[in-house]
Amino acid sequence: MSDWNALLIHGAGGGAWEWNRWRGVLEAHAIAAQVLELRPATHGLAATALQDYAEQVRSALQDLQRPRVLVGASLGGLLAAMCAGTADALVLVNPLPPAPWHRRLAARSWDPVVPWQRNARLHSTRRAMQDADDASALWAFRRWRDESGQALSQAHAGVEVAKPDCPALFVVSRQDEDVPPEIILEWTQAWRADRLETLANSHVGPLLGRQAQAVAAQTVAWLNRLGRAG
Repeated sequence: MSDWNALLIHGAGGGAWEWNRWRGVLEAHAIAAQVLELRPATHGLAATALQDYAEQVRSALQDLQRPRVLVGASLGGLLAAMCAGTADALVLVNPLPPAPWHRRLAARSWDPVVPWQRNARLHSTRRAMQDADDASALWAFRRWRDESGQALSQAHAGVEVAKPDCPALFVVSRQDEDVPPEIILEWTQAWRADRLETLANSHVGPLLGRQAQAVAAQTVAWLNRLGRAG
């Protein structure tokens, strides 16, 4: 039986709901899972910086009993990497890369508030979730949220992140238009971390696609191997 405690960090424009499938798998394997819903700063979403989110992650992680694993996806993956100093294990799912790998991302600009909720369309959600079923796409379409352009700009500008002392697992989609898998695999190699290359065909596929439960189960197996090794 596992004694891991997990903190799950969602990606930009998403929410705690992104982890529903993973949470069920983790808890079925006796891993206590807490999902952090990132909140805007006091002065509003447009004034929310990347460090505002990082402080929320650090605070929530400190509240977990050890051993604790920090799990993040996309922007949440970068946040998890930034805050991994007090984690006992780290799982990054298609994470936004820190410096120097950020230079290989496509250049983008952001409004102060990125209106993903207001501009959400079912057809674009379906296109972004090509490896998910129709019900999952509809579920996501109804739940996208607006995001801080400042936080995204700071993430894409490159953040210096030190390699953590704890074991790390990188979960990578086979295809990903947002963060090309070759960038993540280079980062994985530089950190001498473990990797799980999945059959997912989208950025959110490991969380919301048809393979989500299987990917979560493989992650549990990795954590259990760490526990036995310890």
